[in-house]
Amino acid sequence: MTALIILFWIFAIIVFYTFFGYGIVLWVAVRIREALRPRPSHPVEVEYPDVTLLIAAYNEESCIAEKMENCRSLQYPKEKIHFVWVTDGSTDSTPDLLRGYPENTVLHDDRRRGKSAALNRAMQYVSTPYVIMTDANTILNAESIYRIIRKFDDPEVGCVCGEKRVLSDGDSAAGTEGLYWKYECALKKLDDRLYSTMGAVGELIAIRRELWEDIEPDVLVDDMILSMGIVRKGYRIAYCADAYACERPSANIAEERKRKVRLSAGGFQATSKLRDLLNPFKYGVVAFQFGSHRVLRWVLTPSLLVLLLPLNIAIVCLGGPVLYTVTLILQVLFYLCAFAGYFADKKGKKSKFHVPYYFLFANLTTFAGLKYYVSFNGNAAWEKARRA
Repeated sequence: MTALIILFWIFAIIVFYTFFGYGIVLWVAVRIREALRPRPSHPVEVEYPDVTLLIAAYNEESCIAEKMENCRSLQYPKEKIHFVWVTDGSTDSTPDLLRGYPENTVLHDDRRRGKSAALNRAMQYVSTPYVIMTDANTILNAESIYRIIRKFDDPEVGCVCGEKRVLSDGDSAAGTEGLYWKYECALKKLDDRLYSTMGAVGELIAIRRELWEDIEPDVLVDDMILSMGIVRKGYRIAYCADAYACERPSANIAEERKRKVRLSAGGFQATSKLRDLLNPFKYGVVAFQFGSHRVLRWVLTPSLLVLLLPLNIAIVCLGGPVLYTVTLILQVLFYLCAFAGYFADKKGKKSKFHVPYYFLFANLTTFAGLKYYVSFNGNAAWEKARRA
């Protein structure tokens, strides 16, 4: 029984650390770092450099009018911002609609080879010193371009991560994604203040053009590979909460599952491709941040979370101390709440149990992501999730 108890507490500590403890440790580390070595300020440049807004779009005809209205509302000198769209593989009217706007450069290829291949092709046509990538179905705040560019006044910044905001009231399980992103954004801010944000989001990511390297065409999470590749070169990813991209949540939990499976598979792939970043002798604090914020959540913790229940049952059945009866009751209550959220979502009802259900759903989806990654055939094209 002793071995089971030791395993139980190892697993429990890792689970707690992954989802809550890292945030606490990060908060403390940031306070210490900023007290001992404040980050130097940099003079703000008054010039507006040329910038390319690069948008990869696949069958997005329903979003084009709203997106172009948003693009035209961005508060940045019109002669300094260049709009490049890559619509490879689109079979609807997306390319034709975009060509109706004179400010657009539209790149189209009938072949669909995935977003990474499309971005690689598009970057051949980009010559501005900064490139900002976003999605067709996201809306940017008016000052986002200017706010992002100002982050590059720091020469250590090679990439800027904008904030992702999910426009949801949380009335459905899929809508609970918005709560997750609020917490994730808080961690990203702290990561940046300690040293570097651990990966940018594809909804709004900017890089120095000179740091671009073609992404391998089989990459499933291009934003993570691209941004962490820049960290590997010795630059930081700055977080910019004043530049944000708004989007709707997935239409339902089935659509959210498509997205989560892709992200989970991409997490396993990214861990493999970026595993050298876990070397603390070479990358220092990055190894701590990447391992704690990304690798544990992607690879290890979901399995440990699931194993906690059978371990707890075994300890109780073997006559373990009363403490383990209490922990078992708490675990059972958590799973009952998650199931209550599942049934409420299935019936289309509002429920306070959507949060535990989404949390469990997100972690269980990791196993489907692992299955996909193991059988992955190199085709990075995915069926996109419908939004609400």
